[in-house]
Amino acid sequence: MRSHVQKTVSRCFAVLRQLYSIRHSVPATTFQTLIVSLVLSRLDYGNAVLAGLPAYLFRRLQSVINAAARLIYGLRHSDHISDALISLHWLRAQERVRFKTAVLKATHGTAPSYLSQLVRVADLPGRRSLRTARTNRLLVPSVKLSTVGGRAFPVAGPTIWNRLPDSVISAPSLSTFRQRLKTFLFQASFPDIITDPR
Repeated sequence: MRSHVQKTVSRCFAVLRQLYSIRHSVPATTFQTLIVSLVLSRLDYGNAVLAGLPAYLFRRLQSVINAAARLIYGLRHSDHISDALISLHWLRAQERVRFKTAVLKATHGTAPSYLSQLVRVADLPGRRSLRTARTNRLLVPSVKLSTVGGRAFPVAGPTIWNRLPDSVISAPSLSTFRQRLKTFLFQASFPDIITDPR
């Protein structure tokens, strides 16, 4: 995964360098839309496979998000970035991966069969009643290698899902779930902020 992250980061920075040359030629809203569509979409594409990455690789991905926010607001490298990320309502790199993984699990009823077969609900008929019974919690299979096995979707998906509060996982629809999930992850990223993200 290290080579994948390095290639993604270098391509995103190449796009940011190109966008830097046109930042004064387009309106601010258009420029922000270009960054989201050309840079952040590249970071988010297939990022559910990045669950469980080491912290130093997440820092590489976060450096792209920080550089994009600095470019939008014209900040120097020494300026604090949290306020810019908060005003843009952008999740940090690790929360973006958690968001994508949780959304993939949330589509459990409508997901393709190859994904649905990888996740099992903790409350199965015929099993002894456990503390997790009658909840939306999932079984987390045991793994031999936590560094590799813990990153697989059958393990990472239920682990992330089980850490979400009941108010998020009991959402009546996928759109409500996505909104509550982003609010929860946004507040986890920036615990001093009370306002809800868009």
